[in-house]
Amino acid sequence: MNNYIEKHRDRFLNELLDLLRIPSVSADSKFKPDMLRAAEYVKDRIKEAGADRVEIYETPGHPVVYGEKIIDAGLPTVLIYGHYDVQPADPYELWNSPPFEPVIKNDRIFARGACDDKGQFYMHIKALETMLATGSLACNVKIMIEGEEEIGSSHLETFVKEHREMLKCDTILISDTSIIANDVPSIETGLRGLTYVEVEVIGANRDLHSGVYGGGVANPINILCDMISSLKDENGHITIPGFYDNVQDLTTEERNALNSAPFDLDEYKKDLQVDDVTGEAGYTTIERTSVRPTLDVNGIWGGYIGEGAKTVLPSKASAKVSMRLVPNQTDQEICALFTKHFESIAPASVKVKVTPHHGGLPYVTPTDSIEYKAAEMAMEESFGKKPIPTRGGGSIPIVALFEQELGRKSILMGFGLDIDALHSPNESYGLFNYYKGIETIPLFFKHYAELKSKK
Repeated sequence: MNNYIEKHRDRFLNELLDLLRIPSVSADSKFKPDMLRAAEYVKDRIKEAGADRVEIYETPGHPVVYGEKIIDAGLPTVLIYGHYDVQPADPYELWNSPPFEPVIKNDRIFARGACDDKGQFYMHIKALETMLATGSLACNVKIMIEGEEEIGSSHLETFVKEHREMLKCDTILISDTSIIANDVPSIETGLRGLTYVEVEVIGANRDLHSGVYGGGVANPINILCDMISSLKDENGHITIPGFYDNVQDLTTEERNALNSAPFDLDEYKKDLQVDDVTGEAGYTTIERTSVRPTLDVNGIWGGYIGEGAKTVLPSKASAKVSMRLVPNQTDQEICALFTKHFESIAPASVKVKVTPHHGGLPYVTPTDSIEYKAAEMAMEESFGKKPIPTRGGGSIPIVALFEQELGRKSILMGFGLDIDALHSPNESYGLFNYYKGIETIPLFFKHYAELKSKK
């Protein structure tokens, strides 16, 4: 297989670069034609890889691409999941090169979506091609690539429910996560959930002259800042009543195991160019970014932000707020708690509005399953060392839904790195990681089929 990968190395890369040139931003309606173009591109490449059936399914939002290769009904079936949509590239001026004109520098591909998730899901398409071309495909394969992950996969639940039989499988394999380092492989065994809302503070019925009205009428920006500041105490503890009620603390053994993963705090700060870290008191950085719930402002605006000065009291101020959740917390419950609390702390001088956007449940997968063992064996064979189980801080809404609707666990076998700058300007993905993924994925299929046959 490695000979085939090496022989087609340049083509594998050029195909990914063509995909990265398509600005498939799901959050912005002006990119809808590009979303359709990306779906068609993915469909064509899955078909060329050797799938027997490939279709594009329309949804009320962006389409889902589905393909399959069934070689033997008696063999296990692996469902591959990924997403072709990407985050907005704003602010464009902070990119060192145009976000949708991929460039390769220092053995890394720089482009929006390079790692999240185009580079990672495309590894699976090339792995399928490699397995079929070399006669080494050991399992049936189903591939589902959606276009709404970055906006909460809002239409995917309906799609999965309506196509349960089509998506029937033995396990789900996902590459949308990271490893500790290129010489320290790891497998994520859990994800945090998510609640995402937009808040608006409304004052007077129009913008006001800050000299004439200043000091006498509420300034929504000032009040919004005060309200946001009050959502955490001096120990970084979230102050929303009931927020932690269902949070289950890890045991001392679990915390020790989590913190045993290689982590250099000084290197962490150096990479981010910060003098110190912060967060919930009593927890390490590893714990704060993986197994503890969070609340963060993702954007804030109001008033005049153009060049020069304009002395106004704005009539409105807004912010986008995300909360990462841990097992036993649900997005709907936390959204309701946030809304009730935010409305309750607003002074009488303003009105507030909370608009839920999207959410997802947290997820944990066992490390003693056949699926996990197959991933562990595959990574050990390709990297030359046993991978470390870790917990991820991000959210993939579909993962909990797969378990709920299909009754199957997902394996999070990603190949990204922390330096990939997901959701940020200058996102990138290492060439090593791209090709290592194409090499490792067929090994998962091999070991999974062998382990299942012995069951």
